[in-house]
Amino acid sequence: MNREVAIGIDIGGTNTAFGLVDREGNCLVDGSIPTAGYAEPAAYVAAVCTQLKDILLKHPDITLRGIGIGAPNGNYYNGTIEFAPNLRWQGVIPIAELFQKHFPHLVKVTNDANAAAIGEMVYGGAKGMRDFIVITLGTGLGSGIVANGGLIYGYDGFAGELGHTIVDPNGRQCGCGRRGCLETYASAPGIKRTVFALLADSSAESKMRSISFDDLTAAQISQFAREGDVIAREAFEYTGRVLGVKLADAIAHTSPEAIFLFGGLANAGELIFEPTRRSMEEHVLKIYQNKVKLLPSGLRDKNVAVLGASALLWNELDGKD
Repeated sequence: MNREVAIGIDIGGTNTAFGLVDREGNCLVDGSIPTAGYAEPAAYVAAVCTQLKDILLKHPDITLRGIGIGAPNGNYYNGTIEFAPNLRWQGVIPIAELFQKHFPHLVKVTNDANAAAIGEMVYGGAKGMRDFIVITLGTGLGSGIVANGGLIYGYDGFAGELGHTIVDPNGRQCGCGRRGCLETYASAPGIKRTVFALLADSSAESKMRSISFDDLTAAQISQFAREGDVIAREAFEYTGRVLGVKLADAIAHTSPEAIFLFGGLANAGELIFEPTRRSMEEHVLKIYQNKVKLLPSGLRDKNVAVLGASALLWNELDGKD
């Protein structure tokens, strides 16, 4: 039996994940490729498309309907990636056009966190919700905001950049060129920076003292924290405190029913959720207190961004918002 699929592509700062997804959200085939391994976007797109074509050749029972792409600074209106601080490619990348050179199908692009929000709304924990926010905690911090049942894109397609709201104007240098952006604190690299700042300011014992910055991962910090490492636990406490303050601000803007945390750092579970929830409730305006749920993604065992990117394509084909 012939099955219609959309290709969902999640372009991350380190790796790109992709999958062939049917209308019901079943990922029939998936794969990945290192994003950072390609200096030129054209070469990167060619490598991704080569893998996808090989997969399609092995599955003649599949009919491709189009491609949905979630990417940092992805512009839904223009089909471009524009000045993404977490990608090595500079300037404006016509990513949809590059893919259409290999596949003569409909290609739609959105911000990677917007794709995650679509995935959460169509397939995950936000089913039935009309107002919610998805926060992606990975190489950077992305956010997809849904209000009144629709994604907020804004005038130019770039609404929802909570990761680049300012925590401290004199704070950490960000890849965007400014200082003190939220993602320099609440992201996988951000918590690493916090760990090394704490190590420098403390004489407490920690197994992380013998690990270089480049070798330390957010997953290791989580494991050390679970084992009782004082520095690791303090790093999560600090990260949650900062994130909670900014989520309290976001609540004041859109009054969501729930905020979902997704991505590598969110996999730490209550290590990040508990201090974030506590800080959020402490700093939110009284009229919102104890109303907004802070939840893990309902698609933790799947790639919500890949599913969301495919759902973006299905929605376009069906003429939905």
